[in-house]
Amino acid sequence: MIGWSIAVLLLGTLLYLLFVPLVLYVDTDTNAYYVQIKGLAKASIEGDKQEFIRIRLDALFSHFYFYPLRKKRSEKKTGKVKSEAARKKAFKLDQAKLVKYSQIGRRLLTTFHLKRLEVDVDTGDCIQNARLYPVFAFLNHYVGNFRVNFQDRNRLLLHVQNR
Repeated sequence: MIGWSIAVLLLGTLLYLLFVPLVLYVDTDTNAYYVQIKGLAKASIEGDKQEFIRIRLDALFSHFYFYPLRKKRSEKKTGKVKSEAARKKAFKLDQAKLVKYSQIGRRLLTTFHLKRLEVDVDTGDCIQNARLYPVFAFLNHYVGNFRVNFQDRNRLLLHVQNR
């Protein structure tokens, strides 16, 4: 009976993860950077006074902090050293596997939908800004909101959601 309930719980969790949206949000103006599985977890990158950055993970009514740039404790080595041939064999990919992985990656990328894209750029060179102006005007008709400014402002806002 317990086995069936665990199996149903795992199946329900898997179905939930297949249909729940995954959100990627980047805003350089407000320094908001996060990846979110709606209703389940949210991982955001924040600045920290002691460390350079920290990752805040909000999951199931609690939050945790991780410091990815801290040095890891050195563990004792077992003394086993892989030979050069064994290392080369471990990273060798044949052509069929590479094609298969690229097809999977392409199908995965097509599931993402661009909700919002804003780019506000100043290159620091007025001639370069003038060259970017017609390109950005053309892109505004098809994708997002692109602007060139001459006021030393740079901003990127990217909001991508998985279908």
